[in-house]
Amino acid sequence: MTYGLDAFSSDLHNALKAKGLAGLPEIAEKLKALLVDPGFVAATFAGAPVPQRVLYHDADSDAYVLAHVQEAGKSGRPHSHGASWAVYGNVRGTTEMTEWRRVNPEDEDHAVLEATERYLLEPGQTRAYGPGVIHSTAHPHGALVIRVTGTDLNAIPRYHFRPKKDKILQTTTA
Repeated sequence: MTYGLDAFSSDLHNALKAKGLAGLPEIAEKLKALLVDPGFVAATFAGAPVPQRVLYHDADSDAYVLAHVQEAGKSGRPHSHGASWAVYGNVRGTTEMTEWRRVNPEDEDHAVLEATERYLLEPGQTRAYGPGVIHSTAHPHGALVIRVTGTDLNAIPRYHFRPKKDKILQTTTA
């Protein structure tokens, strides 16, 4: 038997109800099974690709399961999901992830960010991000991604890098 969207949605609901944010590692682990389910992948990404589509919304917890088609060469600026959380998972392609930390006081009008970790999310891999974690994504060759969020991210305040005001400290390797 395959592990499809209905089973994942039920597991998502139960993990959030029982554990809240402490359930994020369990959700990330369960998402791995969904990412490699051929029936789910075919049903979700067949036909004309839509850049973003809501697959499931849990009314009790307000969590969303979203499918993303990331075009080759797309990269995002550093951002956080504010008070929400997210779990990213790759179906196909690679997502280059960078996590950032702010190195200047939050009461200053501009942000100075420093990369703290860089890694790849490859097919079948997931990663959970708690509230306020600043990160950025890049898809040099395109990717199919499932993202689970704690709420509708367009409805809450979030951090977005402002290139004219903020500064990224680049680290160099010798």
